Amino acid sequence: MAEINVTPFVDVMLVLLIVFMVAAPLLTVGVPLELPRSAAAPLPVDQEDPLTINLDAAGQVYVQREPVAFDALIATLQALAAARASDRVFLRADAALDYGRVAQVMGALNAGGFRNIGLVTDPAGPDDGASGRAAPGGAARP
Repeated sequence: MAEINVTPFVDVMLVLLIVFMVAAPLLTVGVPLELPRSAAAPLPVDQEDPLTINLDAAGQVYVQREPVAFDALIATLQALAAARASDRVFLRADAALDYGRVAQVMGALNAGGFRNIGLVTDPAGPDDGASGRAAPGGAARP
């Protein structure tokens, strides 16, 4: 027999493909947040891994996945800004969070050396009012 039987090779590759397809979504770990909805287009991605600042519903600040006290946030951000080539940072805040807290963290980001702040939202578009949240103009929807 002068031919190579590729059937076992194809079987192994298909099994590996299925294993990686099932395992890949489980590898993304983050802070669980309910992001606000927006119709804005996504930002382009840099070569460097993006720095992500997360704010949960209680107002706790996370740099990537590590919790950071708000008092130490500016010093932490300055150290990160010195080590990074890009000043881009993504801010993820829970939709239930007060806007004043988001503004405080944005001010800390600016003081920490990050001028290019991207706000992360759900790409599904504006809320349809079914959840009872306020409409964009401030008036509650029926």
